[in-house]
Amino acid sequence: MEPDTTTLNAEQVAQEQLAGWTFDTSGEADSIVARVDTGDFITGLALVNAIAAKAEEANHHPDIDLRYPYVEIRLTSHDAGGVTSRDIALAKVINGLSAESSL
Repeated sequence: MEPDTTTLNAEQVAQEQLAGWTFDTSGEADSIVARVDTGDFITGLALVNAIAAKAEEANHHPDIDLRYPYVEIRLTSHDAGGVTSRDIALAKVINGLSAESSL
C-alpha cells in the first residue's frame, strides 16, 4: 500500500487539535512544529531517543533539534511536499511520549 500523500492545510491540521503543535509555512514545504520544554539536556535526549524509536517503527522521520532545555520537532512529508496524515499520526505519538515523560 502506498503512503498517503494528500496534503493538509492549516485549517485541516487545526481540526486535529494537536496540543502544542503549530502549522508552519516558512520552509520549503508546510510542516507542523512543536517545542517541548524538557528542563535539562538528559531528559531531552531521552525524549529524542523515544521519538526516534517510534519514528523508525513508522518509517517517518522528523527533524529534531535538541537544545538545553528543550526539544523542537518538525514534521513534514517530503514525498508529498507538505503535511499529511502520517505527520498527524506521528505528532499524536510524540504527544503521548511527552505525556508519559510528564513534560
